[in-house]
Amino acid sequence: MNKKLLALAIITASSNAVAVELYNEDGTTFDIGGHVSVALEGSDEGDTGLTAVSPRINFNATHDLGNGFVADAKGEWALNYLDGGENAFTTRLGYIGVTHNDFGRMVAGTQWAPYYSVAGVADMPIAFANDFIYEDHGNLGTGRAEEMLSYGKMFELGDAGKLGLAAGWQGRKSDTIDGTVAVTNDYGNRGQVALNYRIAGFSANYAYNTGDVNYGLGSQAVTSESHVISGTYGTYGSGLYVAGVYAMNENMNSDASPIKSLIEDSSAYEALIAYALDNSLNLSLNYESVVDNDASKTVYSTSAIQAEYNFTKKFVGFTGYQVDLGNDYNNKEDNKWMLGARYYL
Repeated sequence: MNKKLLALAIITASSNAVAVELYNEDGTTFDIGGHVSVALEGSDEGDTGLTAVSPRINFNATHDLGNGFVADAKGEWALNYLDGGENAFTTRLGYIGVTHNDFGRMVAGTQWAPYYSVAGVADMPIAFANDFIYEDHGNLGTGRAEEMLSYGKMFELGDAGKLGLAAGWQGRKSDTIDGTVAVTNDYGNRGQVALNYRIAGFSANYAYNTGDVNYGLGSQAVTSESHVISGTYGTYGSGLYVAGVYAMNENMNSDASPIKSLIEDSSAYEALIAYALDNSLNLSLNYESVVDNDASKTVYSTSAIQAEYNFTKKFVGFTGYQVDLGNDYNNKEDNKWMLGARYYL
């Protein structure tokens, strides 16, 4: 089987950095991956305690269909192992895909969206990373998009680099959010497109995401849309890596008031610079902020210095200190720190 086919996937980040192959015969493979991650964390305004840092387990399978087509399936669940809750597993990813070198790749299910291939280029450090793309990301399709049908294709341009094109669609759905008062949001058909261009270690990326949403307490639907651009240099975890993200959003982000009101016009910024030494020590500095353009208010702004060290391929130690750079909502600044370890299954 030509395993390069699976790398054509919509140019999204893989959550399966290390996996154990259990079966590989007659054009079919099966492996198990994921990680267990735990950290000691604290802040100026909170207590110190243990926290799980996005742990997960996943099952991955591929099957050669013949004539150049390869089918693959993935199931991934978040692990809840610290507080003993009833929901020990919650779905992160679940999809079926079909890939062909010439015709591209089609995927159906809960998956990393094409939008994330642009907005998520700075979402790399373990302790503190990109936050703004995860506001209602499953329904809006900005991160792990739920119930999405997507298509992507990579074009090899020789010395001129590589061009990736992708599109995604989510149908109508309703989602009830539990809080002081249960609110049901109604989502209309949503669509997105993404462009990714790579050459000589650099990348330039653009994505557009749009669709109508009735946020329950409102009397009419609004259009939630985003234009996002990003650029990178290098590969995270290998020498120098630089990434920057700028998003122009309408009805995508919430403010920092107690009732978390929807912002009609907001801007989001994310920047990351990292350098991995030959001894596997990876140092990074990132910055993120969200601004309410109509009110000329900073919703939040943070910067974090972090370090990750690969003791082995499967065992990584990490630490980070995030500085709260302030906001315009009179919310008290709260610097945070984290020290932990990640074991890849």
